[in-house]
Amino acid sequence: MHQRRVLHRDLKPQNLLVDEKGVIKVADFGLSRSINIPVRIYTHEVVTLWYRAPEILLGAHRYASAIDVWAIGCILAEIVTKKSLFRSDSEIDQLFQTFRLLGTPTEKQWHGVMKMPEFKARFPKWKKNVLGEKLRPYCDNQMINLIQAMLKYDPSLRISMKGALNHPYFNDIDTSDIPAGNYRGEIFGS
Repeated sequence: MHQRRVLHRDLKPQNLLVDEKGVIKVADFGLSRSINIPVRIYTHEVVTLWYRAPEILLGAHRYASAIDVWAIGCILAEIVTKKSLFRSDSEIDQLFQTFRLLGTPTEKQWHGVMKMPEFKARFPKWKKNVLGEKLRPYCDNQMINLIQAMLKYDPSLRISMKGALNHPYFNDIDTSDIPAGNYRGEIFGS
């Protein structure tokens, strides 16, 4: 999808269809957009709230495939814990839940965050990232590392889908039952 220069912009469990063989298909491209060069200005009214990347919540009008990576990171966390990572009912609640889990972002973590349209210097300052602690009872260190890489604040430092698909977590998966094909590359681009 990203290789084909398409942002989905609404990845959530309800838009991932699984067939009887366990093959996942991405559905509902109603909010998807073509990725243009130079980066195009997009609306921030995308992505179901619980899966919305912090750059969108903070008012960014220029974003890229990293918003889909964030959503997939939230979905992976939901799969392993069997509950939504965030269950907010407003954008500010979503931001604060994210800050409580990952710590309030700083300029050191995310260059330019304090200049984002919706960032407020008076936001509460949660210091500690507790994502690993929250995930540890449910998954191994490799999965924790993958989810943490997908949920980095700075979109430019967030792992790409290609990087995620090539993450060491997937190295030990038995693919002998999967028909020949480049499935890792076909999902979001190789």
